[in-house]
Amino acid sequence: MSSRLTLIDETIARHPSLPREAIVKEDILRTGIAFSPEALALAADAKAKAYFIFSFDYVPLADMPQGEHWKAPEEVWLEGGPWGFRPTIISVRLNPQSPYRVEVDEGKPVLRVEGTTLTGVGLPPVPEYYTRKLSNGKRVIEIAPTIEWGYLVYLTVFRICQYFGKAEECQFCDINNNYRQQIEAGRPYTAVKSIDEILEALQIIADTDTVSHAYTITGGSVTTRLKGLSEVDFYAQYAEAIERKFPGRWISKMVTQALPKDEARKFKDAGVQIYHPNFEVWDERLFSIICPGKERYVGRQEWHRRILDAADLFGPSHVIPNMVGGIEMSRPHGFTDVEEAIRSTGEGLDFFMSHGVCPRFTTWCAEPLTTLGRTTPGGAPLEYHARLLETWRDTHARYQLPVPPGYGDPGSGRAVFSVSAFMDVIAPN
Repeated sequence: MSSRLTLIDETIARHPSLPREAIVKEDILRTGIAFSPEALALAADAKAKAYFIFSFDYVPLADMPQGEHWKAPEEVWLEGGPWGFRPTIISVRLNPQSPYRVEVDEGKPVLRVEGTTLTGVGLPPVPEYYTRKLSNGKRVIEIAPTIEWGYLVYLTVFRICQYFGKAEECQFCDINNNYRQQIEAGRPYTAVKSIDEILEALQIIADTDTVSHAYTITGGSVTTRLKGLSEVDFYAQYAEAIERKFPGRWISKMVTQALPKDEARKFKDAGVQIYHPNFEVWDERLFSIICPGKERYVGRQEWHRRILDAADLFGPSHVIPNMVGGIEMSRPHGFTDVEEAIRSTGEGLDFFMSHGVCPRFTTWCAEPLTTLGRTTPGGAPLEYHARLLETWRDTHARYQLPVPPGYGDPGSGRAVFSVSAFMDVIAPN
């Protein structure tokens, strides 16, 4: 038995209450996935990876030996095979050296781990709106791509962050480096998307699609002004325009910094239903090291206070701050013991969930153009991710919180959220 399969089997045995699909999903997300030339040829007919905000890859674009960044699908759907997988949707994070490899067997894609077939692989179909162009010639995929197997329209309206350099950038984040490498690679990549472009792309989607149910407005932090506007006014104008033109068509979600209550109220007034003021990491010491810009401009304690203030505006269940699962164990400053890391993260989950606010998490991708990607290229161990799933699930159940809205159905075999397995471990209704 290979070392990777041994790791998976041992982890499944230690955590029998977790769906094994969720454990494999977390391992693929923290490791990345490779494609054979034949699999990439099949993927040519699938919905392509849009690089909607970050690279979410384990190697730079320049180091893709097969030009995978132009050919790989946005996500994969694992199902069936020797392991009898329930449908499991996973975001594609490219890593040509990954032990997880999509290959072709009798004309169909399969997932193999170091030569052993695990499951069948489904590739995302190209939605009709992806074949359309805007009046200015830009493609819908560039202005309003969809993820989560089409459930979520992802509107990165500002592709750069005003936290610049090592003294300000979040140490795990490659938004600025990703923008630079996409431009260098020749990909059309609009730095600031206009409201007219967004509305035209959404009109095409609204006219042709029934699968999308939510949209997210997001982008880099604004610490000064952007187009003459503050962060809240810049982002709120998009929500206001969308909700005016398409009232109630989609669940509306906003990802920005944690803003003062009077400013966050502008999002609510614009029609935003769900607010994601991401806190990234719980530990006080690590927050100041990993998120130096957020510590400098806002501060951890104030950030948390603003999250709870936002719950008064949107309702606790509609404030869903993200953390990056795994950066607690980044080198050289993070925890070296899984138990200590989980104890810290569990404290944060308990704090927010006791107030009715339910954080979610994205599984850390140790991107190579980031500080933490260079110091900790292997990311956090699989055992940490399994323990995090258990801790999140059990804390959520202890406080009897509702299923986070705007993420689709919960439960293994039903969840569409593709960048972590937190929705996969919620018991379906």
